[in-house]
Amino acid sequence: MTKFFVVGDVTVDQMYFVNALPEPGGEVTASRAVLEPGGAGGTIAAALARLGNEVVLAARVGEGPFAELALKHVRRAGVDLSLIQTDPTHQTSSVTLLITPDTQRTMIAGGGASRHLDASKLRDEHVASCDALVVSAYSLVGGMQREYAVRALEIAKRERLTTFIDMGSGAADALRERLLATIQDVDYLLMNRRELFALTGESSISAAVAGLAERSIQRVLVKLGEMGSMVITPELTELVEALEIDGVVESTGAGDYYTAAFAHGVMEGYDLHYAARLGNVAGALNVTAVGAQSCEIDAPTLYRYAEQMLAVEPA
Repeated sequence: MTKFFVVGDVTVDQMYFVNALPEPGGEVTASRAVLEPGGAGGTIAAALARLGNEVVLAARVGEGPFAELALKHVRRAGVDLSLIQTDPTHQTSSVTLLITPDTQRTMIAGGGASRHLDASKLRDEHVASCDALVVSAYSLVGGMQREYAVRALEIAKRERLTTFIDMGSGAADALRERLLATIQDVDYLLMNRRELFALTGESSISAAVAGLAERSIQRVLVKLGEMGSMVITPELTELVEALEIDGVVESTGAGDYYTAAFAHGVMEGYDLHYAARLGNVAGALNVTAVGAQSCEIDAPTLYRYAEQMLAVEPA
């Protein structure tokens, strides 16, 4: 069993399903409105735990019912919450999502308690006792949370843990050069195509990846949605096909599920192509439920879908 240390947000996602976005100054009525646990840190942690891994989550919440909701699925999944901090001043982080019938999401994020994760409470042994570190790039945007995430990365590198960085659009847009300097030498960098271009300032995958390689970021996973994902290393550039799935509802958390399943596969000793296939399966299954963490995927289910995909591949 792999032991993961995860640094990232836990949030309450306020999800509104609308037929169209409102005009500036306008108003629309949602056909459905729900509150669901979210945040990249919490979602990755819950997915990893359901796959049978031991997971420690470092995050910060406010007080009251929003905190309980934000932690509902990670607690149920058996994630170690001993490093969760409670903020007496700032509310639990939240995200408002407007979701249109084409499953496109428009989001407004409030940093809240997440940005105040206190690095003084992090001990070297918290990270050193683990096998792998997964950091959501949102944790590197700024404030006390950035200090915590940077220190966790430093400890992980010193202790030779396998490191994974999960990119986010907001982080790529906000940081660029500053973020690239922070994540040098990370073992695996995972992002979608838009985030790759925003981070590097390039307009093609090949040019963007070449720029990352110059900064000693050698293993890049590019999530391509319905096209699957691309594995790029100094030895390999390969497109891994997506799992075709019916009943798509909405895609919140799909990229986080990909990261969790990919990291699980790597730490289980699978080659990168198969680990990416596991990521594609998890991301596809995620979109069949409302909420980032609502789809519960255990390891047998993940492997079964991956093997079914192999069985239908052309010779």
